[in-house]
Amino acid sequence: MTQRDLTADWSRRRCLQGLAGVGAVALLPAHADNEPDPLDKIRERGSLVVGLYKDLPPFHVAGAGIDVDLAQALAADMGLKFSPLPFDAAENMQDDLRNMVWKGHYLGYGPADVLMHVPVNKSLMDSTPQVEIFGPYYRERLAIARNLEKVPVLDAMSRIAGLPLAVPGQSLSGWLLLGAENGAYREQIQTRWADGAEATQALLRGDVPLSAGMVSELESVVRGDKRFAIEPLPLPRAPRDGWAVGMAVKKDSTRLAQALQGSLNNLAANGKMAEIFARYSVSWKPV
Repeated sequence: MTQRDLTADWSRRRCLQGLAGVGAVALLPAHADNEPDPLDKIRERGSLVVGLYKDLPPFHVAGAGIDVDLAQALAADMGLKFSPLPFDAAENMQDDLRNMVWKGHYLGYGPADVLMHVPVNKSLMDSTPQVEIFGPYYRERLAIARNLEKVPVLDAMSRIAGLPLAVPGQSLSGWLLLGAENGAYREQIQTRWADGAEATQALLRGDVPLSAGMVSELESVVRGDKRFAIEPLPLPRAPRDGWAVGMAVKKDSTRLAQALQGSLNNLAANGKMAEIFARYSVSWKPV
């Protein structure tokens, strides 16, 4: 999986801002009277087809992850079977929404009933009027993990001078670190890692004293291990509040969106949401 410029397009992992709050689904345009309602068709089928990004640790890797468990729980709460539809990310988020939500892929698969892990961001909403984006269920942030014995204090970037740091190069955290202080740390930064989880595995093995990426990636590897600390990336250009991820359905799927939001609220209220995230060592709180 690769990650491209956040400011150039909208990718599943590439948002500088998110909308806060798990609110009710907004009123969507009414479905045409002469067409079956999407939720009725889904209930008749008996299964919920869910689009899942491949290679997105800890949310989906080889059929397992947070998004898989969450989607399965949503389907069960709605009285439906879970039908996963894993797919490879396209060049940008608009392509993913077209392929997996409102049109279908030119290779013949899709669309899904709902796509998981969609940035809940007004700019993305405005640029893709064919879909409804709603239900933020997690707020992602950039972070850095460190070996406490080797890096006891990290109150400024100068503390990491000369120390190897593992970070996925094609990522926002990678670009920010490579460009920090006019490239002062460029020579010590290792960028060969596919994602932040892989980079943090290097930290866990002792290959490097520091790793960076998204907080979910880092937590999934070293959360709870007292040898390590995970903190916000200490760079002024890093988005302080992170970004929210939620779900997307086709614009005319009003009742489906409302049903999914209701089930999402149920999972948050009964503790299953926190349980799912804890299963993968990721901390969770309402968005």
